[in-house]
Amino acid sequence: MAEAVVKKDDDHDDEEELSPFDGIEKGGVVQEARVFHDPQLDPRRCSQVITKLLYLLNQGQSFTKVEATGVFFAVTKLFHSKDVALRRMVYLIIKELSPSSDEVIIVTSSLIKDMNSRTDMYRANAIRVLCRITDATLVTQIERYLKQAIVDKNPVVASAALVSGFLLLQTSPDIVRRWTNEVQEAVQSRSPLVQFHALALLHQIRQIDRLAVIKLVTSLTKGTVRAPLAQCLLIRYTSQVMRESVSNSQASDRPFYDYLEGCLRHKAEMVIFEAARAITELSDVTSRELTPAITVLQLFLSSSKPVLRFAAVRTLNKVSMTRPLAVGNCNVDMESLISDQNRSIATLAITTLLKTGSESSVDRLMKQITNFMSDIADEFKIVVVDAIRSLCMKFPMKYKSLMNFLSNILREEGGFEYKKAIIDSIVILIRDIPDAKESGLLHLCEFIEDCEFTCLSTQILHFLGNEGPKTADPSKYIRYIYNRVILENATVRAAAVSTLAKFGALVDSLKPRIFVLLKRCLFDNDDEVRDRATLYLNTLGGDGSVVETDKDVKEFLFGPLDVPLINLETSLKNYEPSEQPFDINSVSKEVKSQPLAEKKASGKKPTGLGAPPTEPTSTVDSYERLLLSVPEFANFGKLFKSSVPVELTEAETEYAVNVVKHIFDKHVVFQYNITNTIPEQLLENVIVVVDASEAEEFAELVTKPLRSLPYDTPGQTYVAFEKPEGVSVGKFSNVLKFIVKEVDPSTGEAEEDGMEDEYQLEELDVVSADYMLKVGVSNFRNAWESMDADSERVDEYGLGTRESLAEAVNAVINLLGMQPCEGSEVVPNNSRSHTCLLSGVYTGNVKVLVRLSFGIDGSKEVAMKLAVRADDVSVSDAVHEIVACG
Repeated sequence: MAEAVVKKDDDHDDEEELSPFDGIEKGGVVQEARVFHDPQLDPRRCSQVITKLLYLLNQGQSFTKVEATGVFFAVTKLFHSKDVALRRMVYLIIKELSPSSDEVIIVTSSLIKDMNSRTDMYRANAIRVLCRITDATLVTQIERYLKQAIVDKNPVVASAALVSGFLLLQTSPDIVRRWTNEVQEAVQSRSPLVQFHALALLHQIRQIDRLAVIKLVTSLTKGTVRAPLAQCLLIRYTSQVMRESVSNSQASDRPFYDYLEGCLRHKAEMVIFEAARAITELSDVTSRELTPAITVLQLFLSSSKPVLRFAAVRTLNKVSMTRPLAVGNCNVDMESLISDQNRSIATLAITTLLKTGSESSVDRLMKQITNFMSDIADEFKIVVVDAIRSLCMKFPMKYKSLMNFLSNILREEGGFEYKKAIIDSIVILIRDIPDAKESGLLHLCEFIEDCEFTCLSTQILHFLGNEGPKTADPSKYIRYIYNRVILENATVRAAAVSTLAKFGALVDSLKPRIFVLLKRCLFDNDDEVRDRATLYLNTLGGDGSVVETDKDVKEFLFGPLDVPLINLETSLKNYEPSEQPFDINSVSKEVKSQPLAEKKASGKKPTGLGAPPTEPTSTVDSYERLLLSVPEFANFGKLFKSSVPVELTEAETEYAVNVVKHIFDKHVVFQYNITNTIPEQLLENVIVVVDASEAEEFAELVTKPLRSLPYDTPGQTYVAFEKPEGVSVGKFSNVLKFIVKEVDPSTGEAEEDGMEDEYQLEELDVVSADYMLKVGVSNFRNAWESMDADSERVDEYGLGTRESLAEAVNAVINLLGMQPCEGSEVVPNNSRSHTCLLSGVYTGNVKVLVRLSFGIDGSKEVAMKLAVRADDVSVSDAVHEIVACG
């Protein structure tokens, strides 16, 4: 076998040595181009040299200006040759060389001559080259020839002119739009290719006018387009018009549906498939409309052509995500595709069956899939695993057979992503199906006995520490965990020590045994393992007696970290050792998103601390330090939250201003970051006059002016307000006032006298979301269950008409200002319902969790169920009040 492999590689090497492009160099090829100057041209030799030049250009080889010009002028001499094959190569090399406007003139006359040649091949290629290399002025001169070419009897010439129209539409759109009559005539051509290109160009010309596109589709759907390619294009344009239609007519009145349904009876398979796919992708498609498309796709499943089988099963797979019942009739045909030679087809068939199958067919499917899994690549296996997980959530009573299947494939060979997908699926099943917990945890324990991936071992140990102590017999997992302490690397050993400590904290009867094992870990050769063992021994209590573990210890081991890790890391880096110990309560709890300042126009200057920071948390710490340095703000207490910068001016204005809202318990400080963008001016005594007449609960306390603001130097001015404790909202009007002094450009000195001036800024709102910190939780379900159920408040709301469910979800997230958890902010396409999980900390350091359940009906009316739990019942009511008023 080894010899065969070596022999195969040797043959491959021989093939590479025989490549005509092996070892060619640019310098040598440029020298060979001198053959173009020979009085007696050798067409074969010239074609070979042009081929080498084209190879170099397509490989990314760059030619200097002198080299490219020399080659170009040499190539122009080849127009004297009458050899047809060489002429085609000349056209190619001229297009690739992209000559400058000065050089184009040299070949223009030759190309125009070829455009009027009697040889159709010359005419078609000359049109393509001319339109590729010429500018708008020359196009005007040859426009008459191009119009004639569009309606030429030769389809090759007509197609060349039409394709060239696409290029010219980018550089000279007005000229191409004058060809509408000729292009419409070409749409009626008997040549399939000409009709296809003409329809595409006509749509490009009219696409900026929606009514013109509708008129085009309406006229062509009456039967004038017969070429299969052109008809596929027309179907796409028709479905686009149907999607963009804002008509709320009934399904029976849906425009153009009859045309799509009629295309299902076309003799060309590509047209049938295109129409079927278009129908399945219609929004709010009814079962009656969907049935004909599903029927033809079902026929394609038994086709002898692999491409048709793949297209059909792929489309049915997409339909099954939103309409599984509609695809159920195709299950018998899809089961035969599980053994298809094309693995892509087989994978799609299996995943579709898993989505559409009934509970009674699960066992039969599992038997078929078992034999199939060994024959496909990991990327296909991951798709199957995800589908099996969804099936188990659909039929929880079948968890035993599905869990056994997952555990069996977990023991087989596979890469990291594949193994991770299986483990993630088992973890989700354990969390969502209580009966699956015992068997699932044992499968995971057996896997880590022989796991080669450190990351997966630590993930399983962490999960085992959270869920294992809650089982009926936690002691049976101790052996698997301690084996990791003996046999694994330092990272896994440290994770195993933490898992043992969790068992000791939650299971009092196991505490003496856990103490013995932890004491053995004190002699480990890795300092991380020793440190963890020492910490947990002291945390759990030194003697290891069977006593109930303190609530604080359980919170320490199982409670979520209240601060983002990146914020904690930055605060630790900035901490300077002193007699004052590090206080974790001083770490900002806010999850900083991308600052708005990073999205400013490129011409706008950074404005002080509102400018994009290198790290999100560095801004938080800088704000805190900056505010503490201002004596007037020293007694405001601890800073709760700082908003992202809000722009108060547009880009490219004289003065760039944004504002950061700093929220305290009883105060709000507006930090105005200002940049003077006028070089000839110096601003002095800069303040922002704030009108709080629309914010009655706020009382202005102090304004801290900016003494001087030179050109391009960011500065800050502050305005502080007092407010009642809790949430206060309002709108503030802002006017920038200052004294402007002219600056002498030659000396850089400002004049002594100045004049007062003012600049109107945008209004600023303080909203409810400003009082909510984005603080995530690692395990939403555990965090939700750990909160007092009596604090839960549930109500339902109507959100009105929305374009999509995703729009409604984003609107509520922005209204509450909370952190989405577990990726629940992402709404699947065409989804009719969705659940979103949010977490945060409300003003007063009150933890809040929110569960949002959305639903959308056919008229796009969105309903929402809001469930809130918080450490304080009044905060649960406050969140409902925010939504009700929002």
